[in-house]
Amino acid sequence: MTQEPATRAAAGRALPAILAANRVPRLVGNFTYLVGFLDLATALLHSLRHRLNGLFDVLPGAVSAAATAATVVSGILLVVLGHSLKRRKIRAWRAATVLLAFSVVLHVVKFEPASGLASVVGLVLLLMYHKEFRALGDPSTRWGAVWVGAVLLSVSVLLGFLTVWLNRRFIVGGWPHLRAIAEEIGLGLVGVSGPLQFSRDRSNDIVGAVLLGLGLMTALTTAYLALRPPEPRPELTDEEAARLRELLSRHADSLAYFNTRRDKSVVWSATGKAAIAYRVVSGVMLASGDPIGDPEAWPGAIKAFVEEAVAHAWTPAVLGCSEAAGTVWVRETGFAALELGDEAVVDTSTFTLEGRPMRNVRQMVGRIARTGYAVEVTRVRDVPAGVRARAMRDAAAWRSTDTERGFSMALGRLLDDCDPDCVFVAARQDGVVRAFLQFVPWGRDGMSLDVMRRDSTAQPGVNELMIVEALKAAPSLGVSRVSLNFAAFRSALERGEKLGAGPILRIWRRLLLIASRWLQIESLYRFNAKFQPHWQPRFLVYPTGSDLPRVGLAALEAEAFLTWPKLGRLGGAR
Repeated sequence: MTQEPATRAAAGRALPAILAANRVPRLVGNFTYLVGFLDLATALLHSLRHRLNGLFDVLPGAVSAAATAATVVSGILLVVLGHSLKRRKIRAWRAATVLLAFSVVLHVVKFEPASGLASVVGLVLLLMYHKEFRALGDPSTRWGAVWVGAVLLSVSVLLGFLTVWLNRRFIVGGWPHLRAIAEEIGLGLVGVSGPLQFSRDRSNDIVGAVLLGLGLMTALTTAYLALRPPEPRPELTDEEAARLRELLSRHADSLAYFNTRRDKSVVWSATGKAAIAYRVVSGVMLASGDPIGDPEAWPGAIKAFVEEAVAHAWTPAVLGCSEAAGTVWVRETGFAALELGDEAVVDTSTFTLEGRPMRNVRQMVGRIARTGYAVEVTRVRDVPAGVRARAMRDAAAWRSTDTERGFSMALGRLLDDCDPDCVFVAARQDGVVRAFLQFVPWGRDGMSLDVMRRDSTAQPGVNELMIVEALKAAPSLGVSRVSLNFAAFRSALERGEKLGAGPILRIWRRLLLIASRWLQIESLYRFNAKFQPHWQPRFLVYPTGSDLPRVGLAALEAEAFLTWPKLGRLGGAR
């Protein structure tokens, strides 16, 4: 007898406890924010008084500029560390413990009891709950951050020297000694006035603002790179790929084959009967589609997935799961689910071009066929080498964007020898390929649309021709169901244009139509609807509402709809 039901029960009890364990780190992280801001406030207030009243330096309890500078640095770093503490990172705990102890000493020296007491409380909280901070780190991130910090500091010093030199005419007493310049730059990087005096207020403000900006850039960038969640290089090993393909032959979602992408990692249930493929994107551990394998083993795989996310301080989320899988995720984890849209699925046994609803497609396909287009449908293993090579070149040339898009519903490879059961559909005109499709296997009797490419000079309607011919040829390939494109927010687009739609739904539909100018939202819905499919909803699963913006951005980044400047590469290998 299988022990998977026991695993499922254990997962149901353990996951809420795992997720609830983040409450203390969040409290400590928020309190660290407070201590950091208090440090900044007290230090900058001292600096402001120093500017307005030179007599402040001789008042009882006054401190040197060096102590004020140290307080500014401590405050900045504590503010940066707050977020990482909320994510339970052990490296952040170590750094915050040292900084809070240092902050206590500074406030004692400056005789600031209120701020000092806050630092003491923060230090006590960190020591009391040190076992809560156990998230794993990435050594390459740490040393990369050190290197980047050194480079940025060197650049900041050089730019600071240049700024002072450009304002040399307004330095009181003429060009100073190198030591005075170094002190001016060092203190200015943390927002504290240095020894140089300028005869023009504008020069004084420019030098101070530039130096403070450079210092903040150096400190924040270095801290971000040192404390960001580690993002391991995703890699699907040959052994894992073989195990996944074995599961796919028995239990397969329409998106399951896309999880054989080589840029994903995999976690397994304890019994090995189910797996979840994922990639870490901007600190989000993003799974795609349903868990692969026996549905009875899904809870065990979900438990392993969440535990892996918790161990690394990643935010767990799922993109594009079915309603059945979404129900299991919500039940086992207490997560929330948001309907993203619908997948268009066509039953090939009932598909026909006859009837009034298919008139437009029937006329378009007939017109394209009369212009000399012919369509070939074959398995990838039967595609000649020459056709493969040309298709690879055409795929890159015909792509509408510089970046290859896709994560949850794209395979990321074309006509590969490791995918012999994929289906290749090519439209030729006078013997020249003008467009093609690739479908991936969906279990034993289905296929899912992966790639759709066409020459921009090809006749409009050639995509419809290829889809129709693929649906006609499907029974001879042993395919009874075909998954077409995903239509985001389809129900909102459909219901929003109907009689009786409320004002909120109409506004939401209008916003989607505006977004369709840049994203293929309405056009994909209209294209899919031509083939009279069955609509199957797909969902986004995420921990809490506060995590939704982060998860949404990660999903857009994974699908390559959103690309960021590659600053992260400065911090080491991904």
